[in-house]
Amino acid sequence: MADKFQNKYRIPSARHPNWDYCTNGAYFITICTKNRQYFLGECEKGKMKLSTVGAIVQGFWYEIPKHFPFVELGEFVVMPNHIHGVLILNKNGFYENIEPVDIIDPVETLQCNVSTENKNEFYQKISPKSGSISTIVRSYKSICTKHIHSAFPTLNFEWQTRFWDNIIRDDEAFNTISQYILNNPLNWEEDKFFGEEMKPE
Repeated sequence: MADKFQNKYRIPSARHPNWDYCTNGAYFITICTKNRQYFLGECEKGKMKLSTVGAIVQGFWYEIPKHFPFVELGEFVVMPNHIHGVLILNKNGFYENIEPVDIIDPVETLQCNVSTENKNEFYQKISPKSGSISTIVRSYKSICTKHIHSAFPTLNFEWQTRFWDNIIRDDEAFNTISQYILNNPLNWEEDKFFGEEMKPE
């Protein structure tokens, strides 16, 4: 695990509040299903048994580097109502000359009451930057949802609107988080998301 990090993405702790999420680094990502519903499978005796929805979610995670070639994947796990994964951005050498391929269809333009001359500036501020963690996660969530809805039109599957991210600052944190992800099924009953399934709104 450490050989994937090797301190080359060491991040100064003071920069977090204004951190540019397009920057090279390792990021610990957690995405939950809406209302923490157990769409993704069951965890029994320390092992995950994926549902078909969980298998779709897992498959598209491993597809991320094909569409964002500057992304390397760290450890990853699908749990009943959330996923954990490490995304490593490594844009050195080629990213400046290669435009990543977004894996979602073009989205409908947002509606807003902004004068024409200020619209471009407004959208630049609110839109995730190309190649950012937000863009990658948004694309991943969207393609999963699209395929799940196509396969199970009555399931009402949705992701939670937001996601959690944690900037991994050094080898020790990288190894600790990697072990946490690997051991998540073994520790499911102690997980903060265990038993949190809520009734649909």
